[in-house]
Amino acid sequence: HINQEFALYGEAQVHSQHVTNDFDDREIKIGASYSLPNKDAFFIGYGNYKTYSFPGNFKKPALVNENRIWEQFTLNNTISRVKIEQRYRIEQRWLNGKYLNRFRYRLAAIIPVNNSAMIDKTFFIGAFDEVFFTNKIPYFLRNRISAGAGYKFNRLLTVQAGFIRQFDYRTNNNSTGKNSIITSLVFNAGNSKKKVHSKNSNWSVSLFVSLLILMPAFFNMLRNSFCNMVVFCNCSRRSCM
Repeated sequence: HINQEFALYGEAQVHSQHVTNDFDDREIKIGASYSLPNKDAFFIGYGNYKTYSFPGNFKKPALVNENRIWEQFTLNNTISRVKIEQRYRIEQRWLNGKYLNRFRYRLAAIIPVNNSAMIDKTFFIGAFDEVFFTNKIPYFLRNRISAGAGYKFNRLLTVQAGFIRQFDYRTNNNSTGKNSIITSLVFNAGNSKKKVHSKNSNWSVSLFVSLLILMPAFFNMLRNSFCNMVVFCNCSRRSCM
């Protein structure tokens, strides 16, 4: 943090097909944010994303090279000890030189376990659901659900680990899904000691609208999971005949 309102952001990610081998994806992101007095925040960022062929570790040449700019607004509310975060994001993407738009919405919840708030030395659990849209067919692109746990050592350092289930949708109903295990280490440097509690009387309306957005995507993902399971069972039965 630069001060109580402005902050700079940096992130690096690597993805692998196995725990310690076959690294096929890397992401580098930077950005800046401005926080309102109630802790809602505006954000602008830039990222470079590269995907490599599998198997192998960052095997060149890269299959996908994406440059991305995004604008974001985050609403933060607290219900008892549960922190509710709603993130709205608009992305401008240059995917191997081709321009694309994408829109994302994420609803997340964080619950401290051994303390009543996210103070130092706090274990916590969390979950989120995020949907991805575009302005072209098939419009609805992806649904990503995650659950995990973490530990906040102090205001400077937090560690997290969890599980992500992701579904990508296609126009020919040939949806694909994948499961991932994630780990993260978060550093929060700078001066941001002042605590301001959000008192937003409209959180219930906002949360209701959010659930309306997420429910069709969630049930669609369940339907595709069931269909994929039926196809797999049928294929397995034929192979035994």
